[in-house]
Amino acid sequence: MVVVGKFYTNPVMRSSMAIKAVASVAGLELEEPEYKHFEDNTKPEFLAKFPHGKVPALECNNGLNLTEGVAIARYLASIAPNAGLLGGTPEDAAQVDQYVHFTEQELFNATEIVYLMLNGYIPYNKAFHTFAADRQLRALNTLEGILLTRTYLIGERLTLADITVASAIFSSVALTIDAPLRAKIPNILRHFDLIINQPKIKAVFGEPTFCEKAAQCTPPAKEKKEKEPKQPATAPAPKKEKPKKEEVADDEEDERLVPEEPKPKNPLDLLPKSTFNLEDWKRAYSNKDTRGPGGSLEWFYENFDKEGFSIYRVDFKYNEELTLVFMSSNQIGGFFNRLEASRKYLFGSVGVLGEANNSIITGALILRGQDARAVVDCAPDYESYEYRRLDLENADDKAFFEGALAWDLEIDGRAWKDGKNVCFC
Repeated sequence: MVVVGKFYTNPVMRSSMAIKAVASVAGLELEEPEYKHFEDNTKPEFLAKFPHGKVPALECNNGLNLTEGVAIARYLASIAPNAGLLGGTPEDAAQVDQYVHFTEQELFNATEIVYLMLNGYIPYNKAFHTFAADRQLRALNTLEGILLTRTYLIGERLTLADITVASAIFSSVALTIDAPLRAKIPNILRHFDLIINQPKIKAVFGEPTFCEKAAQCTPPAKEKKEKEPKQPATAPAPKKEKPKKEEVADDEEDERLVPEEPKPKNPLDLLPKSTFNLEDWKRAYSNKDTRGPGGSLEWFYENFDKEGFSIYRVDFKYNEELTLVFMSSNQIGGFFNRLEASRKYLFGSVGVLGEANNSIITGALILRGQDARAVVDCAPDYESYEYRRLDLENADDKAFFEGALAWDLEIDGRAWKDGKNVCFC
């Protein structure tokens, strides 16, 4: 195989899956160096090659640096013409481009918009959700009609167009294309099954996850407040003459408005002042390597105040319900978003360990005070997690804490696959 260059990616990204499938079919090899998302892509040496810090990113051996999944996939297809991934004629290549852009703009964008809204990356809007679903349905109906009489989208061979469509369907059937909708698109599902089971692609895609019902927004229930009894209407008081200065105005004291009671302070704000500055720690964690001399862990141990702060291990209680890694990562993101009211009282590093359908969610929280519940109970789903205090004098607890912060934690053979940090998620 020809080694094209170094490929930097977050493995849960749909576009990365398509790129790897193209490389496999084309007989090309992508070197994948160790990469930590939101860490390595913020370093100066990475930004010098890829100024926006975006992944997927390809550092080619010939000096070319590429970002954007569509561009990388098409480049790989073009340097292996014998694979036929761009068709056999300029007309075929134009149709490939047409289907790739159709898939990105009309089909997958809807799934991405819903994903971003439901996980707090953009504000949720019901009308926008409905618009995205309608737009995706229109694209699926178009594609269903095209595949009614075709095995492949272009000609009689696999092309980049087929791989791109299959990658979009792979992600969408787990989130937006539910069982009732799948019953209406048999031709798309036949094509999908054909593509993801190609010998050179199957290992890249793995087994899909099918949702029974499309994901919907389920905001936490709000407490109902009892309505105050309506005050009876009163006739307007007769206009009073302005009292003279020498008159005693005792009634004025009674008529003054009672000032509102000051809003009670958060009990965490009443704790004794701590020498450990959580915001300084977050900056140190963001700007320094985690391990090694001068790293953020070294800074932490030099500055941590165990009287004013505590460290807890957090574990998701329902790991048996977890499926795809990216969906488990979304679970963490949603939890952190719902902790917004306590952002200034905590730092978290929580990750997904394992593989699809065999993963766990675990990590570490640095909390103001000594009681975890006082910080996390602002999140409606805080009871979906277990909290155990860690003792950094204990070697096992210390190793767990450092692994969670360095994103190299491994438990029972399950390696860290993806993670999020409070304020960096």
